[in-house]
Amino acid sequence: MMSSFVPGLQLSRDFYTQVVQPIVADVPHSAALIGPGSEVLAFDTERSTDHDWGPRVVLFVAPGQVGQIGATLARGLPGTFCGYPVIPDGNGGTHVTDVATWFTQKLGFDPLRAVTTLDWLAAPWQRLAEVTSGEVFHDGLGVLHDARSALRWYPPDLERYVLACQWRRLAQLEAFPGRCGETGDDLGSAVLTATLAGELMRLVLLMRRRYPPYPKWVGGAFARLSGTAELGEALSQAVAAGDWRTRERHLSDAYQRVAALHNRLGLSEALPVTTRGFHDRPFQVIGAQRFADALTRGITASEIRELPPIGSADQLGGSTDLLTDPRRCRAAMRAVLGL
Repeated sequence: MMSSFVPGLQLSRDFYTQVVQPIVADVPHSAALIGPGSEVLAFDTERSTDHDWGPRVVLFVAPGQVGQIGATLARGLPGTFCGYPVIPDGNGGTHVTDVATWFTQKLGFDPLRAVTTLDWLAAPWQRLAEVTSGEVFHDGLGVLHDARSALRWYPPDLERYVLACQWRRLAQLEAFPGRCGETGDDLGSAVLTATLAGELMRLVLLMRRRYPPYPKWVGGAFARLSGTAELGEALSQAVAAGDWRTRERHLSDAYQRVAALHNRLGLSEALPVTTRGFHDRPFQVIGAQRFADALTRGITASEIRELPPIGSADQLGGSTDLLTDPRRCRAAMRAVLGL
């Protein structure tokens, strides 16, 4: 690891300004650090430098110029910059492409065209975070701002739909930590509590209009949200608790805080935020399905309201092999949503 770490976003910004831009100064282009990489979401540390990390840029040019400019850059780029190796293009380094091709490869569609319901739901949250985060260094083509703005957040009906599906995920599990604990399965209770904590963190990120990143960075993304310290503490205590009743008490605290946040968003009628018993069983839950139902009632487009309660690609499945392949995501969503 390097002894003096420079965040990748800063490094790549300087790399573009000092190295790449002079080479392509006479070529209409846009340049950015977006797409895969911990540095795009500003999660990189010295540890990140051990593989596929270094000064790099995504360079957008007209489709007919991709090959020529790529060859020109290949000849002109140095082997190192500020002591860091310049990543070869094949490993995600300085990459020359056109806007439609790049976005279609990453997401499965071109956001400069009309974005459909299938486009939105088949796009994994990590990919949406990658293409809307990072930094645009130069937009000489005048297209990156529009493409990224089109993807900044879900349209209102789809926002309600995705949030409803996330509440539904809680509804399907919220009584189980107590039930496992009651039967003596403390390990099962602990595992389910941790699962619910993760789902709540993703729900809050969605409620704050942040695309939840993939699992390695969910905790970090949640911790960056303002005003979530007490909620985070409740979740930490729930996960660390040694018995199911203590887990339930801290989860109840967390549930009520998230329910209050739901009401402040004004996306549905206000709902009671206190926990309640799970039917006639002695387990405290928030009754998460109430929130899913209220959000669904607020959807105005019948074609969205009538979708099955599956949600986005991340809510459908967590396989990395699914969520990193736009073709698989689109095929899966078509199948389960009937789109």
